[in-house]
Amino acid sequence: MKRLPAALCTLTLLWTSTALAQHEQHRQHEQHKQQSHSHQHPPGPADKTHADPSQSEREHIAPDPPQHQMHDMPYKAMADMMGMDDTKRFLRTVVDELDWRDGDGDNAIAWDAYARYGGDYNKVWLKTEGERSDGAIEHASVELLWDRVFSRWWSVQSGARHDFGEGPSRNWLGVGVQGLAPYFFEVEATAYVGDGGRTAARLRVEYELLFTQRLILQPAIELNAYGKDDPANRIGSGVSDLEASLRLRYEFRREFAPYIGAAWVRHLGRTAGLMRAAGDESSDLQLLAGIRFWF
Repeated sequence: MKRLPAALCTLTLLWTSTALAQHEQHRQHEQHKQQSHSHQHPPGPADKTHADPSQSEREHIAPDPPQHQMHDMPYKAMADMMGMDDTKRFLRTVVDELDWRDGDGDNAIAWDAYARYGGDYNKVWLKTEGERSDGAIEHASVELLWDRVFSRWWSVQSGARHDFGEGPSRNWLGVGVQGLAPYFFEVEATAYVGDGGRTAARLRVEYELLFTQRLILQPAIELNAYGKDDPANRIGSGVSDLEASLRLRYEFRREFAPYIGAAWVRHLGRTAGLMRAAGDESSDLQLLAGIRFWF
């Protein structure tokens, strides 16, 4: 019986040493796993969020972002810098049509040109069109108009028009619109009031069909109407004439393009009767060639 306590003490010491050895072995194993995990996944910036900031971090103060000077810049200077100054003035001259025409009668030279000067919203337009045959001007017109943009694709025009040619000259005041209709039709519609209670209206529609970036087909229709007879100029009341043309041009440069085409001119209603009474044809199919240029 005296040997039992000694045996128990011996067993207790052996168990305690074994447990301590196992605990130390387990601790070393866990430490080794943590070191291996830290080598595979190095700590990133997010791992430092819970750490206390160092002295250098506590002393660091981020600078304010740079202030943009455009807030205090005058509008004109800002627009000049960005190339958006809509107060600048530009001049452009366009000879849209300069035709040589060969029809049933004599050869003729026809033109349609304009010049415009102004900014993005307000411009002054000078338009002219007409036809010359046998060394004399058969009919021509000159318009001086003020143009004001009222929507993204449209502008209103108002001003004066002067007609001259073989018959008596006529003066008109006009107002109208021009712009780009849906499906990219270019539209110009103007109403006129002249001396002696005369009235007139003009409608022109154009379209450009691009075969390539340089080869372009341009159909156009122009319609004129008058409110009262003007026998001296062989013009009758109502729809007086219709011109449908087709031009195929090649732009060697955007500023220079020769073309070929055809135009069909048809006088209608009372105007056709006045033309026949004067010995002229009421309709004419003309072949044409010409150039279009601008500067």
